Amino acid sequence: MKRSCFGSLVLSAALAAGAGWAFRGDLERAWKKVGKPILVIGELKPEPDPERYTVLKEEAERWRLEFSKRYREARTDAARKVVIGDARVFLETVLPDMMSCWLGTPWDFNGTSETPGEGNIACGYFVATLLRDAGFRVHRYRLARQPSQNILRTFLPSSELSLRVGIPYPEYANELRQMEPGIRIVGLDTHVGFIVGRAGAFRFVHSSGSEPWCVVDESEEDATVLERSNYRVQGSLTANPAVIRKWLLGEKFPVHGH
Repeated sequence: MKRSCFGSLVLSAALAAGAGWAFRGDLERAWKKVGKPILVIGELKPEPDPERYTVLKEEAERWRLEFSKRYREARTDAARKVVIGDARVFLETVLPDMMSCWLGTPWDFNGTSETPGEGNIACGYFVATLLRDAGFRVHRYRLARQPSQNILRTFLPSSELSLRVGIPYPEYANELRQMEPGIRIVGLDTHVGFIVGRAGAFRFVHSSGSEPWCVVDESEEDATVLERSNYRVQGSLTANPAVIRKWLLGEKFPVHGH
């Protein structure tokens, strides 16, 4: 629990000071000290971390409630915008950190695990479980069983989705590198996962139905499932203020297509 307390204090100081985008680097570096790195890069045999995942779930909910309180108490649109910006920084820090706790959890087409390292988890359930545990009020089972485009439409309007069919991977990867940093959901031919964007780079985090048959965090060069897909649709969760507002206020996200 000491790791959680340290992270809480650092985030408290940063966000209380109006951290926003200007303090993104400082906040992320501090949050890394809570435990493992946000993105586990280069580990040959990553191990699931259910204990840390539990801590992060609790932190996500505690901070969601704090953001909700600040948002409701804000008197102006400008003040509410600051809260949305701070909440975005938090989500773009904690979501990848939560993803890392699942690395190495076995994949199965029918996997429905709710705990890193226990049983198996399918790609849709990985996405749905992680979002629910981060505080998004969504029906896990209904969301996980939807086609990837419906998963995206549960959170975003169709106007904010980017659909690419038959685009060579180098061209598509170049598009992703140039997009605004953030957390994206990406749907493929028969698959769904997360794109974690940083400045000029991205990583693909998903429960892979291909070798090594588990939850993985892949670089652009290693993302063979993303490369092979002919159909790619994606949209940014964290770039949409309406999504962040619903998250922090605890509003439900009705599952599209259900």
